Amino acid sequence: MATLALFSNKGGVGKTAAAVNLAYLAAAGGLRTLLCDLDPQGATTYTYRVEPKLLPDARGLSTASKALRQSVKPTGYANLDLLPADLSHRNLERFFREEKHSKQRLHETLAPLAQDYDLIVLDSPPNIGIVAENIFNAADRLLAPIVPSTLSMQSYGQLLAFLGERGYNPSSSLAFFSMVEIRKTLHRETMKAVRASYGNVLTTVIPYRSVVERMGAERQPLPVFAARSDAASAYAMLWQEVRRRLFEMG
Repeated sequence: MATLALFSNKGGVGKTAAAVNLAYLAAAGGLRTLLCDLDPQGATTYTYRVEPKLLPDARGLSTASKALRQSVKPTGYANLDLLPADLSHRNLERFFREEKHSKQRLHETLAPLAQDYDLIVLDSPPNIGIVAENIFNAADRLLAPIVPSTLSMQSYGQLLAFLGERGYNPSSSLAFFSMVEIRKTLHRETMKAVRASYGNVLTTVIPYRSVVERMGAERQPLPVFAARSDAASAYAMLWQEVRRRLFEMG
């Protein structure tokens, strides 16, 4: 089993869109996939038309795998299940902090699912704290979207610095450009600067398209309702790159 975490310490960069589409593409390609919506806002859960059960606490993520399995729900797509977000995820920082091995709880909870799934995709909340450190410990790869702007570039640099300072392996982090308007000089120049600064940026570029924003209205992954769009093609290319890095350790 491999675990991929979509992570950014900056919001509004296309993280959830990537999580929704990559998980769908993985499942469509035959991998038994579990998509975990760890963001209390629940955008991934909403897109997949899953109604979360509002639990009194986050037991499924902080205790036994049996409780976690009871929270998992089918999406209606072959090979793809969802661990929905609910309001209890607002309290995950406290729950994890109160547990022994507090930075390893997510890893320990997900590990028994190796017999059920080939891939786990984590849609992470956009902040760095103990939940983030649980994600860093659980993930084989971090995948960070970067909008070609100075602030987004700085945020990614801060993430890599944090990983290095806390003893995590920054080389396990991958990045890709998201919401790109290639006609903008600033976007082209920023992408060039990022590629010159970091050696772990994937070649696929996700364009800024209104059809991606429509995912929230359609409540479907992009390959389902706009399979012929260039954005859907870009996500398919991105998945192929990510899959090689995950399973071939390239």
